[in-house]
Amino acid sequence: MAHWLYKSEPVTWSWDQQVAAGAAGTHWNGVRNHVAKKNLQAMEVGDLGFFYHSNEGKAVVGIVEVIRPYYPDDSDATGRFGMVDLRAVEAFPRPVTLDAIKAEPRLAAMVLVNNSRLSVQPVTEEEWAIVRAMGGLA
Repeated sequence: MAHWLYKSEPVTWSWDQQVAAGAAGTHWNGVRNHVAKKNLQAMEVGDLGFFYHSNEGKAVVGIVEVIRPYYPDDSDATGRFGMVDLRAVEAFPRPVTLDAIKAEPRLAAMVLVNNSRLSVQPVTEEEWAIVRAMGGLA
């Protein structure tokens, strides 16, 4: 299983909205970056990811699961980009802020620290465990 991080501005799509989508989940569309597209294409059903509030809050606030693999994004008129479907799995008891992530030396190589503009990014096993622990999840 791979791990990922999905960035969303809370005013556009928030953790609360993701939770409200329930078990049916929702599509993760609107990605227009080719590196992020390749990350979406690499995802498999059952992969888990961090839900990250960007701009406002700047924090990992929950965990989502891929429930449908990559397929065409109907909001892309060019037909070059796709999306996956995600469902909310678990909220973090304590959001993990970007500042806290940057302050943790073991996370210095994390994509979020080094390429903060990438909207969909991989997370290593070690990073996954560290951020979960920082957020109060065992």
